[in-house]
Amino acid sequence: MVIGLVALMVTLAAVIAAAGHAGYLAMLTSAAKKRPGGQPAADFAKKRYPIAGVGLGVTLLALLISSGDSTGADVFATLLGLGGGAGSLKALQSTQSRFRKGDF
Repeated sequence: MVIGLVALMVTLAAVIAAAGHAGYLAMLTSAAKKRPGGQPAADFAKKRYPIAGVGLGVTLLALLISSGDSTGADVFATLLGLGGGAGSLKALQSTQSRFRKGDF
């Protein structure tokens, strides 16, 4: 029961991190399209969408796996969620730093 609760909390946090990266890209694209000369920033964000999509997919899969009753599945879901969440967080930080530097 405790392992299941930990798996649920970890996977939920991972889904939030992955959704945060996708949301940041969506806001970046929207803002870039509204301002003149923002097309390079929109193109940069468009290139990053597959990374955000994979991260969100992995973390949602981990959340789905954690909904089972098996302890082994909960451990696997925790590891999958940790990996997906950490990867999404790192990708978000990379996107933010590259956008701030203007490397797009």
